[in-house]
Amino acid sequence: MVSQEQRRRQLAREKFLRQQQRRTSARRRARMRNSVIASVLGVIVIGSVALYTTGVLKNDDKANASSETTPSATPSASKAPDPCDKAAAGSVKKLSWKKEPAMSIDTSADYTMKLATTCGDIGIALKTAAAPHTVNSFDFLASKGFFDHTKCHRLTTNGIYVLQCGDPTGTGSGGPGYTIPDENLKDKSLTGGVYPAGTVAMANTGQKHTGGSQFFLVYQDSQLPASYTPFGTIDAAGMKVLKKIAAAGENTGQGDGAPNATVVINKATVTKS
Repeated sequence: MVSQEQRRRQLAREKFLRQQQRRTSARRRARMRNSVIASVLGVIVIGSVALYTTGVLKNDDKANASSETTPSATPSASKAPDPCDKAAAGSVKKLSWKKEPAMSIDTSADYTMKLATTCGDIGIALKTAAAPHTVNSFDFLASKGFFDHTKCHRLTTNGIYVLQCGDPTGTGSGGPGYTIPDENLKDKSLTGGVYPAGTVAMANTGQKHTGGSQFFLVYQDSQLPASYTPFGTIDAAGMKVLKKIAAAGENTGQGDGAPNATVVINKATVTKS
């Protein structure tokens, strides 16, 4: 007989997967719409097309944030105080590539990633040998400043306990323009259908090999299917930062929304040990 707690966790997992799929569909619709606009209006009015497209994307971003990230937000007066500092000066770079970067890391070496956030530094030991494509992609993206000034847009506090980051649009639908293969899905740490606290793993659309730049940091053991590439482990100081963010809650009061804490990655760096 399925217990109430098991049922609650199952529903949380199903909700997590549905939202990933909705974000993928929204991204595909936006790409199709932009393609149609370009073909109809032509090169002569490319300036007008650019302005119109920008407006459409802004509206889409707001819709995504409303329906997926911040549905039925609670009044600001009930939110916990923001435990984080103001973001560093700068803006998100608009970068995109057509294919995965060529392998350039030393797969036999150790690499670490540092996320210098508004809430504190999060250090991550990367699993280079087990997830070489993923680590190589993060090394590439970090070197280009792809993650700098981006917001961590999602916090889950019910059934699944993760902070999701890595989307330059902040909507849950952005990425680097390419995808990378799933890796390390039989990692020994993933036992009993649980991603343990301290794990860093790739987000995806629910389909195989659809990881891009979005990733999640697990601050408490979370039951998830072993379909999200685990590629790093958070250090002790980073776990304290994550728990501080989680303690501030999310803005829907339903266990899945934008974090109340203003979590911005001021700078991401990948270093060879």
